[in-house]
Parts: sequence; structure tokens; C-alpha cells
Amino acid sequence: MYFVATPIGSARDITLRALDVLASADVIAAEDTRSMRRLLEIHGVALGDRPLLSYHDHSGARTREKLLGFLSAGKAVAYASEAGTPLIADPGYHLSKEAAEAGHLVTSAPGPSAIITALTLAGLPTDAFFFGGFLPNAKGARRTSLEALRDVPGTLVFYESPRRVAEMLKDAARVMGDDRQAAVCRELTKKFEEVRRGTLSDLASELDGVNVKGEIVVLIDRAAPREISDEDLTEALTEALKSMSVRDAADGVAKAFGAHKRKVYQMALKIAGNS
Repeated sequence: MYFVATPIGSARDITLRALDVLASADVIAAEDTRSMRRLLEIHGVALGDRPLLSYHDHSGARTREKLLGFLSAGKAVAYASEAGTPLIADPGYHLSKEAAEAGHLVTSAPGPSAIITALTLAGLPTDAFFFGGFLPNAKGARRTSLEALRDVPGTLVFYESPRRVAEMLKDAARVMGDDRQAAVCRELTKKFEEVRRGTLSDLASELDGVNVKGEIVVLIDRAAPREISDEDLTEALTEALKSMSVRDAADGVAKAFGAHKRKVYQMALKIAGNS
């Protein structure tokens, strides 16, 4: 079972291996069969009399069972979402899981992903990131979701509708702070690719009332590290040492505050020795 990444914009971004897989598979399944036919035509890959099945989140278990049946019969099956990498904010999870559980080889022909593309262009840290998918449409639920992610120690990545991106940025500024750095990436790899960078407040103002079009990825920088005083560490260590060993207390407090482990351990030894 091959999961094939397809271009998010420029058709030339498809990989040679992806074309090999699509050319040699006995069966092709696609989130959108029309898009798949166009992709095959662009790259001169003949479909011939091979089955081309539609498979997406709403196609249900029946199509999945049919594809698993092809695998059981020894057929090579390739699945591609409409754009990007299957399973990554795209269909394919249950198909991948059930194929693996049935003992079939599951592999990937990797390639384009709007998440990774946006991270390379945003100008924000990439050492750690969290993909939040699409936030809820309702304002209250959206703010609640943003609050839950406010302190994630990495760059936050979201997909967003062009109709809601300005409101989403306003809510993010309210929840996470006006001055938090962010980027809005639009139409990645396409003719009108655009990247806007700035604070959440500035970006919200820029896009307020603007008729935004295209596919949108919003990225938000991690929260700035908190200023930690020795008094805060001493208080936390004193409480932790009531029920924990010196090492465990030091490890727990250092992790909770993001503080230097050796410094916290030395403080813990001193507190334990004076008690």
C-alpha cells in the first residue's frame, strides 16, 4: 500500500518516485479522481484500464474494504489525497491503519506538504512545532482552542479559511498577545504565493476587511520564556521536597520552569541540607 504525496500547487513539484508508483500501481485510489486524472495527464502517466477509485472521509468503509481486498489479492495499491501528503490534514488514516493491521506493507512516496513549506518561509523557529489543523469556526470555541495551545513550546501551525483568517488573527492576538510574532502564508507554490510576517496585531489589522483568496497557512511563534526568579524556584523546590527526593524534585521543577537543571539541583541540595 503506497501513500503518495501530490503537489499543493505547481504540478512540477511531484517526485520521480511518486510518478513511478502511480505508473506501476495495479490500482489507484484518490481523494479526487478528477484531480488525479489531470495529474496523470500532465505527467504523461497512462491510466489505461487500471481501476481509479474515489476514497475520502465520506466514502465510508465499503470503499476501504474494496481497497483492502485488492491488497489481499496481491495487487499494488496507491492512494493520493487531492493535494499534499495523505493523512496530514487529509484523508487516509483509517486506510493506513487497517492495511497495516491486516499485515500489508504500508509505505510512503513522500513529497509536498503545506505545513513544511510554510515553516520554511515564515521566518519563525522550526526546531519544534505543533500542527493544530483547522480551528473551530465559532469564536468562543476558537478562543478556547487557542488558549489551550498558548504555551506550547514550539511554533504553532494552522490551516485557515480565507473568509475567517482576519477574525482568527484577532482572536489569536487577544488570547496570545498583540506582540506575538506570526506569519500568514497564502497560495504556497502557486502563481500568487504570498507571505506576510509581523505581530498578530499588525497582521490582523492588515487583513481586516481584505478580500483574501486562496489556501491559507497561519503560523504563530512560541510564547516568550518567562522571567524566573530564584524566589520562585526556591518556593517550588521547598514544596516539592516535602514528598520527593532531591533529584526528583530538582528534575520536576527544572522541567516545569524551563530552568537549568544543574542550578536547580544545587538549589535543591542546599534547601534539603538546611531543613
